[in-house]
Amino acid sequence: MAKLYIVPTPIGNLDDITLRAVNVLREVDFILAEDTRTTSVLLKHFGIEKRLQSHHKFNEHATVQAVAETIAAGRSAAIVSDAGTPGISDPGFLLVRTCVEAGIDVETLPGATAFVPALVQSGFPCDRFCFEGFLPQKKGRTKHLQSLVEETRTMVFYESPYRVVRCLEQFAEVFGPERLVAVSRELTKKFEETVRGTIAELLAHFREHPPKGEFVLVVAGKPKAGNGEAERLKNEEFEEADV
Repeated sequence: MAKLYIVPTPIGNLDDITLRAVNVLREVDFILAEDTRTTSVLLKHFGIEKRLQSHHKFNEHATVQAVAETIAAGRSAAIVSDAGTPGISDPGFLLVRTCVEAGIDVETLPGATAFVPALVQSGFPCDRFCFEGFLPQKKGRTKHLQSLVEETRTMVFYESPYRVVRCLEQFAEVFGPERLVAVSRELTKKFEETVRGTIAELLAHFREHPPKGEFVLVVAGKPKAGNGEAERLKNEEFEEADV
């Protein structure tokens, strides 16, 4: 049965693609690509020859219905972004929703996405977290951050290298300069790096070392209680367990 496949692609290191992803890309009737030039390089690397169709944020509203109708007519498709998992800060959501509403089968393959390795290697709790993606570039940016002031879960953000310093400045204003943060850049690539410390320390670091590459910023959530209060709550839990 024809369906839509959501296919993650490597965020830097081509070895991170899965065998299943390669097989799906070989078997579908056509591939929807955020940038056909970028995807052509990937397909050529794995010896895949397949018809590509452009599908990005500037044309997806106008094309999703036609794509869904093509799949419903019996042709299978895969959607890929330039890197990572489609729909995660990349085109994909609108097409998935359209297909689901039309009763078209959608299958998502597991695979690369930048925020997971950045979150895990941050050293912050990752059993509960919130993914914020890219902040608004201009209007609503500060308001959005202020809505997270009381957030106790670890927070994950994507940011352009051109706005990393400004982003950290805003973090300092909203969360306080002593809040812990981990900044990862160029994940899976040759110059991969993760820098950890307080917001003030990382702000000083990136003012001295201009940001380059793709960035993920992981911010520790607001502490739920001071050390003394946390210890008291822990003791109460043990007492209740004994009862």
